[in-house]
Amino acid sequence: MKRREFLTTSAAAGLTLAAGSAAHAAAANSSKELLELRLYKFSSAAKQQAFDSFLGRVAIPALNRAGIRPVGVFKLSKSDNPDLKLEGESTDLYVLLPHKSMDSVVNMIDRLAEDYSFTNNAGELVEAPKSDPAYSRIESSLFLAFDDAPKVEVPTKAPTRVMQLRIYESHNEERALKKIEMFNTGGEIAIFRRTGLNIVFFGQALVGSRMPNLTYMLGFENEEAMKKGWSSFGQDPAWKALSGDPQYKDTVSNIINLVLRPASSSQI
Repeated sequence: MKRREFLTTSAAAGLTLAAGSAAHAAAANSSKELLELRLYKFSSAAKQQAFDSFLGRVAIPALNRAGIRPVGVFKLSKSDNPDLKLEGESTDLYVLLPHKSMDSVVNMIDRLAEDYSFTNNAGELVEAPKSDPAYSRIESSLFLAFDDAPKVEVPTKAPTRVMQLRIYESHNEERALKKIEMFNTGGEIAIFRRTGLNIVFFGQALVGSRMPNLTYMLGFENEEAMKKGWSSFGQDPAWKALSGDPQYKDTVSNIINLVLRPASSSQI
């Protein structure tokens, strides 16, 4: 295999997910985006920083040219997440890739392979030796956007912005779908918007871990705005009425809440 062909295939494979037929069926004839959320794991903060730089200089411009935008890149810090009881600072990166269609998910490698600028500059991602790789591991999930939040949104670009990534696990598929209904036709997303809980995305998990679940991300100008939004939401009469509706009982068995900050390469 020629060097450029090798670099193209390897680098693109490091940035995409091959999704199955279930995701294709779910997204068929839909204006809702398919959302890939990747968790990159690094052996050091220096590796994390180098990859963030690569994303900003090489990968994200190419992804944008392929129609994948906006791309979100986020960090998790110990001080923002005391409940996690981290022993040290996290070196992970969360990367959000919004796809307009299943074709975008499946054919992203080919589109990147046809991008000369990407292929000409992707060597740093794959030329690192086995003894010192660019990243340690990747975990991926694929989501179908909700009816009332069909596309990724960018609620703020304030330099002090903070994001919340929240995962709602359910004990079975029926209750998971009922919680999605609660957000859509039940009106919970509308309450979020009205009370200052600014939406980045809402997604139904199609592929990934901790299924069944729904996952969403919120964005705030700062920590104070985040606290104010949740306080307003908790006191909202419509939310109190909706949360007391017996049809939505036991729809969530566990909630994972992560506070994230945008990395330097993030477009969200």
